[in-house]
Amino acid sequence: MNKRIIPVVLAGGGGTRLWPLSREQFPKQYLKLDSDKTLLQDTFARLNSETLKSSDFKIGATLVICNEDHRFLVAEQARECAANLSKIVLEPTGRNTAPALTIAALMQDDPESILVMMPADHKISDRLKFGEAVLAAAELADLGYLVTFGILPAGAETGYGYIQYGDVLSLDGKTGSAFAIHRFVEKPDREAAERYLQEGNYLWNSGIFVMKSAIWLEAIRNCSPEILTACQKSLAAAKVDADFLRLGEDAFKACPTDSIDYAVMEKLDKSTDISSAVIKLDTFWSDVGSWKGIWEISSKDENGNVMTGDVHAIDTGNSLIMAENRFISTLGINDMVIVETADAVMVASRERSQDVKEIVSWLKEHSRQEAALHRKVYRPWGSYDTVDKGDCFQVKRITVNPGHSLSLQLHRHRAEHWIVVRGTAEVVIGEENITLQKNESTYIPIGVKHRLSNRGESALEIIEVQSGSYLGEDDIVRFEDIYNRN
Repeated sequence: MNKRIIPVVLAGGGGTRLWPLSREQFPKQYLKLDSDKTLLQDTFARLNSETLKSSDFKIGATLVICNEDHRFLVAEQARECAANLSKIVLEPTGRNTAPALTIAALMQDDPESILVMMPADHKISDRLKFGEAVLAAAELADLGYLVTFGILPAGAETGYGYIQYGDVLSLDGKTGSAFAIHRFVEKPDREAAERYLQEGNYLWNSGIFVMKSAIWLEAIRNCSPEILTACQKSLAAAKVDADFLRLGEDAFKACPTDSIDYAVMEKLDKSTDISSAVIKLDTFWSDVGSWKGIWEISSKDENGNVMTGDVHAIDTGNSLIMAENRFISTLGINDMVIVETADAVMVASRERSQDVKEIVSWLKEHSRQEAALHRKVYRPWGSYDTVDKGDCFQVKRITVNPGHSLSLQLHRHRAEHWIVVRGTAEVVIGEENITLQKNESTYIPIGVKHRLSNRGESALEIIEVQSGSYLGEDDIVRFEDIYNRN
């Protein structure tokens, strides 16, 4: 009987170092950075029957764990690439990787299932080599090892954790590329990183782990029992909502926040007889953790520039320049990062791009929405783009996907005017039901129940003009919602 490998994709990261392209409500794993697929979709495609060729192991459906706020992004991107998902598990709040992996292990019917835990925001160039590494790790995991992947350092990088490895493991008389783990090291300073490179027995910590679900549960029980208890309580209180599994909120919020490294891997020698191993991943890998990292992995012109969008660079070198909406021109600059979106422009030296999160911290301290939202905001029914706003008014372009509908709702502080510019709108206003074609419009007074629906086969676009004393997104009372938003 074939043993099962279960891909577990962790899609809950915030990606603050790639602001302004990455936002709290639309982090980097949902972005298309250098291909026609998002990082999440690339992760879905990383393990399948084509990339994991084995007669001993069978690939199961992928389990995704993400933040509740991103559930519809995950579902839509999985649908776009026809990913085979078993369930999308919703965390009410982030608690790092150890609780997420514990939830995944607790959900397995077969304790011998081998979990391959992959962050959703990594870039790995060679899927076949990755599949070979996973098979090697699965064989070790089947023997009871907790296995991780290490990356041969390409430089003295201070943005990654490191793994110091020891002797080559010899299993059943075979010597392979797996090594005993001596210790995990947090992100070092420059001097320490250079020393690790010179010593030669250090690898970058990839954050990818492979193990039997039963072995992980034994390890977490011995090393961090409070995490296991909280996850058990949270899973017991979980509720199924369509394709989503909502974890019990109170129990999960009471769970300690900890990484797999801290919660288990660094404690194995002291708390349990379980052994750990690291396998060198022999292919390009990046956690796409900074604009400098994007520059390094991207194709460059003869001057070392990476440019996308409407850009003209004069006497410019070794820079990353991205324009989404407007023309960018540069003159006489080097080693810079310039990123333009509809509502923000970020300019930084390439070497300081790891520190962009300081900008995000400032935005949050000053309650600026640019920390969380783009001007264009995605919803389960489509999207809206705030094209203009001022005192007591706001103008949005709303797109409703075919077959979708907004909730039946009312607003206490604003009225709305709707003008159809494409498609056909089915509108409920109070007790009235009307159909609007292109160039037709209607008005929704303050306090009146209303709903907008698209029953057609093509996208519906309307221009919405809001007017009133308060125009915040929280001025909404929902009565019926097919997406179960409360």
